[in-house]
Amino acid sequence: MYLGLDLGTSGVKAMLIDGDQRIIGSASGSLDVSRPHSGWSEQDPAHWIRATEEAVAGLKAKFPKELAAVKGIGLSGQMHGATLLDSNDKVLRPCILWNDTRSHQEAAALDANPIFRKLTGNIVFPGFTAPKLVWVANNEPEIFAKVAKVLLPKDYLRLWLTGEHISEMSDSAGTSWLDTGARKWSSELLAATGLDEKQMPSLVEGTEQAGKLRGELSYKWGMAEGVVIAGGAGDNAASACGMGTVAEGQAFVSLGTSGVLFAANASYLPKPESAVHAFCHALPKTWHQMGVILSATDALNWYSLVTGKTAAELTQELGDTLKAPSSVTFLPYLSGERTPHNDAAIRGAFIGLEHESSRSVLTQAVLEGVTFAIRDNLEALKSAGTSISRVTAIGGGSRSRYWLQSIATSLGVPVDIPADGDFGAAFGAARLGLIAATGADPLSVCSAPKTDETIEPVAALLEAYDTAYARYRALYPAIRSLAH
Repeated sequence: MYLGLDLGTSGVKAMLIDGDQRIIGSASGSLDVSRPHSGWSEQDPAHWIRATEEAVAGLKAKFPKELAAVKGIGLSGQMHGATLLDSNDKVLRPCILWNDTRSHQEAAALDANPIFRKLTGNIVFPGFTAPKLVWVANNEPEIFAKVAKVLLPKDYLRLWLTGEHISEMSDSAGTSWLDTGARKWSSELLAATGLDEKQMPSLVEGTEQAGKLRGELSYKWGMAEGVVIAGGAGDNAASACGMGTVAEGQAFVSLGTSGVLFAANASYLPKPESAVHAFCHALPKTWHQMGVILSATDALNWYSLVTGKTAAELTQELGDTLKAPSSVTFLPYLSGERTPHNDAAIRGAFIGLEHESSRSVLTQAVLEGVTFAIRDNLEALKSAGTSISRVTAIGGGSRSRYWLQSIATSLGVPVDIPADGDFGAAFGAARLGLIAATGADPLSVCSAPKTDETIEPVAALLEAYDTAYARYRALYPAIRSLAH
């Protein structure tokens, strides 16, 4: 048996699989996000441990024998979070999360130093880890002076699980401290933010062993001693392992809290000016590109709170037949945007409202706004030299058939729906746990699931979607001028 632990923004998911990669069961523990100021997003790392214990306890209650047979554990987690520890591994302040934009000025200053784009292959985005540490140095110097280790969220879980400070390539590529082509920490980049390599965890590949489960937890969870912990992956790379998106030409679209258009690459292909992320993959000697939008299902969840209707109720009102875009355009920049704009200050908007703009019309506009933001990602990937001929859909938003039709039609490519099963980050993490514990071939383990259905672009609406997308693109400069 193998266990995958996925530390997301809204919860921790634990998934058990057997040696044939059949899913035995899963359980979760919930998390909340603290937003003490506009643009801020934080979590207490102690809550990650509590949610992980809840998730594992849920599995133990239903599958005690299977949990006892676990040989390997893989970790996945939300990327970019700055978890700051003192010399005794005590947390110094709440973790600054991936969608926190307070450090936009610090990010711009670092990005102006050409060494960052040269070595990392990426723009220094406000959500990345390095500018957050500069913000702490500028605004909380007494805390910065005590920083002995900087860990990413899933690697703080690893510290609790194993007592070791270890990270891996895919997650570390999102810090702005990794020499992404060489797959190692850069002393030059660290020095530029007032840090050194002693404050970083050691690095392994995602498929390698990265510690063993502490005896106390082995006893508590009913496991044997010596359970191997894999290096694991950042959430998107882990999802790619779960989806089998590990070879050149494979791609997926993720409709989670954020939105991602992810393409696997056999080589390192940076083009930072496109605002496309060029990161290490979880498998050795592989990389990937991805475009990221900060609010995907998060936009629908926000609208759900405003209307008092659940997301499912809102999307059900639209039916299953795709409609031409209405005159209402939604820009989903609720907490800024990454690809292609790299704009922390931009905010969302409804444009074109009229008396006839019903709730369902606005729901349609919200889905289309996220769809067009993903189309922005496609255009950015094209400019970075990557073409996509089809995508597989994952994430909570992929349960909406209407949304998937919208994406297929806007992107102009087929969207594959996997056969029944959960092939997301927790499954990918469990696969990495299997590889680390057994030495199995990564490409054989990380195979693609069977396709249950393919949603083709709606040919009759291609022109209408292109027109609506052009209108969406044209609105950005005006909204940006208001935000700035």
